[in-house]
Amino acid sequence: MRRSLVLSDEQARNSFRASLPPHVCRGVRIVLGRSSWAISRDDVFGFAGAYFACLAAVAIFIV
Repeated sequence: MRRSLVLSDEQARNSFRASLPPHVCRGVRIVLGRSSWAISRDDVFGFAGAYFACLAAVAIFIV
């Protein structure tokens, strides 16, 4: 078994990531996804469905 003299990765820039073994951090890439503030069609339909379900529940409770 080959052991390194340095047990941390100086390029990790984070104490937790520096303590991880090299095979765990290999191939880690930052993937830029869509913004968390972007509203999709599914978000609008989900909100509308929840709004009308609550409105119907309150209307049934009142009647």
